Amino acid sequence: MKSYLQLENGVIFEGNAFGKIEDTVGEVVFNTGMTGYQELMTDPSYYGQIVTMTYPLIGNYGINLEDDQSDSPKIKGLIVREKCDYPNNFRCELDLDGYLKYNNIMGLEGIDTRALTKVIRETGTLKGLMTHRRLPQSKLMDILNEYDNSDAVRKVGTKESYTIKGSGKHIAVIDFGIKNNILESFKNKGLKITVFPSNASADEVIGVNPNGIFLSNGPGDPKDYPDIIENVKIMIDKKPTIGICLGHQLIALALGGDTGKLAFGHRGCNHPVKDIKKDIVYITSQNHGYVVNKVPQDMEVTHISLNDKTIEGLRHITKPILTVQFHPEASPGPDDAHGVFDEFMELL
Repeated sequence: MKSYLQLENGVIFEGNAFGKIEDTVGEVVFNTGMTGYQELMTDPSYYGQIVTMTYPLIGNYGINLEDDQSDSPKIKGLIVREKCDYPNNFRCELDLDGYLKYNNIMGLEGIDTRALTKVIRETGTLKGLMTHRRLPQSKLMDILNEYDNSDAVRKVGTKESYTIKGSGKHIAVIDFGIKNNILESFKNKGLKITVFPSNASADEVIGVNPNGIFLSNGPGDPKDYPDIIENVKIMIDKKPTIGICLGHQLIALALGGDTGKLAFGHRGCNHPVKDIKKDIVYITSQNHGYVVNKVPQDMEVTHISLNDKTIEGLRHITKPILTVQFHPEASPGPDDAHGVFDEFMELL
């Protein structure tokens, strides 16, 4: 079915719908990865977003039931230049179209995704509507103005605490939208893991007497969660702490730093990051629209992006606290950044 992507700046792209065909509103972003489409669709950090893939052919190795990073896809919609209708891989269990239909997500193909990406790069991230009928701009803006993603963390994380058994050190994980591979990385190190919902109080977390605390990735603007920031202030003063992605930003805010929104974010599995102290460059997987732009007092920058020089990692000068903006559990390098977990083990 002929369908459209209508952006808030008036630009319209025409394509063909697949998946579940229904009007879909979201923040339109782009991802530069050639692979990993299943992982990104199920990454809770993408909650509320319509994702554009810059690589022209998506779905060629299909979908399996093992690589999901959460219990279901979290994106609002998917835009591709061309979807593969006949995937070929020994792990393939269904195709992209069937996967989106099953999960009630709309897709668009036949759009010039490079042109769309250039629009986003030149104007910044935009809200958009995927629809099978073109709307007048006034009606479009009425719909887009109702879009609100400010409570995303509470919608994607666990609602109740649970424990994963292990024979090693005990860590408390605060789930803002954690990916399965992060938990697997900790399980592979033999750690006992207690996972808490995002609204868990500092007393609840400290009450299980963990050896350390991990603040996970997650969607949205960290400044939307002042109550969480207050809890983080208390927790990081009690136990060794590591934060990645949203957790990195929340720690920076809790310690007096500041964050801001990037024009079009970092999303992909090919972002070069320099470890300043080790003088090593990692190829990293990233997914964030916000960045730490003011370093808290008594923290030092440990990593920087080689694309735009933004802050990618921090470490406290006197306290056992470290953070990174990228996803060390992902494998674009393929294991460049796994050492971040080893550093956390040293803190423990």
